[in-house]
Amino acid sequence: MSSGNEMEIQVENRDDAVLVTPIGEVDLARSPVLRSRLKEILSASPARLVVDLSQVPYMDSSGVATLVEALQQSRARDCSLFLVGLQDRVRSVFEIARLDTVFTITSDTTSALDT
Repeated sequence: MSSGNEMEIQVENRDDAVLVTPIGEVDLARSPVLRSRLKEILSASPARLVVDLSQVPYMDSSGVATLVEALQQSRARDCSLFLVGLQDRVRSVFEIARLDTVFTITSDTTSALDT
């Protein structure tokens, strides 16, 4: 895999929650990395999964599909999934697809971790 496809994903465990922060664009080349990481985290059945997208300037449909898949997996495991810190370009993708009504989207990690 070329270095252009590498994706940094920070994972932090907080009590009953897992905070995941992908860094960089989530596109066709990088979304499989995020998908496998989220699947791995969800296999441990955390009570809450918080995906902080504040470091993601761009996301294409494959990235959105990855998050939809994570949402389905989290529901099957009775895990609450939150998206936080969406930048304008990423938020508009969710709004156009009307996924802003499907996902629980909050403005910051604190509110997602405390609800």
